Parts: sequence; structure tokens; C-alpha cells
Amino acid sequence: MVDMKLEVVVIPVSDVDRAKKFYEGLGWRLDADFPGDGGFRVVQFTPPGSQCSIHFGNKVTAAAPGSVQNLYLVVSDIEEARRDLVKRGVNVSETFHFSGFGGKPVPGPHPDTDSYASLATFKDPDGNGWLLQQIKKRLPGRV
Repeated sequence: MVDMKLEVVVIPVSDVDRAKKFYEGLGWRLDADFPGDGGFRVVQFTPPGSQCSIHFGNKVTAAAPGSVQNLYLVVSDIEEARRDLVKRGVNVSETFHFSGFGGKPVPGPHPDTDSYASLATFKDPDGNGWLLQQIKKRLPGRV
């Protein structure tokens, strides 16, 4: 089988310059800001350490601004990642975990600091939702 690597996720925004300022403020790398014919514009950012980027712009998607939810950002230390985002002015939820598989959210990191169990959320200015997930040890087969 040929490798297939997720390269870019498109997120819908209402104001490209506002979104660009927000993602720059996160400390993400600006890879491109290309204008095109007829008002087309694409902006690309990559989170630190990620192999996957995001695109947004004018005439990039027909999806409603803010309609993309639960974009996972995997971090090795959720509290440190959360502190960094708060320091950058982002409104990040408190860390939480679930009371069992499919259970209700419980405040605070998972008591055993299990991988995949501690989470926090934030939204961009349009309401696109991001979810921080702490992973210290990956499941077998994941690198």
C-alpha cells in the first residue's frame, strides 16, 4: 500500500486577516499567504512539531465559518501547553478528563496521567474548535 499522509486540513473563517493574526499569535509557523485571481487567497499555518498544516482563506471552502470542531492537537504536557496558550491570550478551558469511556467530563487532568485521557479546548475567533490531548505513550502501531 502507498503511504497516505494527511497534509492539510481546511478550516472556514469569516475574516482571513483576523484568523491570520490569531494563528500567528499561537506561535504557529506561517507557511504561505498567496493571493489569486478573483479574490482567491489561501493562508497556511503549521503548529509546532506538526506534519499537518491548516489552510484558510477566501474562496477556499464553502463550509460555514466556525463549523469545524474537535481538531486534535496532541501535546506531551497538557498543563504546559495550556499555560503557553493562556500566556498568548487564548481562552482555553480548564484541563478535564472523562469518568470512564464515554462518561461525563470531570475537572482536572486524568488522575493517572494516562495518555489520551487529559484534555482542554479552545476556539479560534470564528468558533472553530480545537482540542488539546495529552499523549505521553502512544498506542501500539502509532509513532
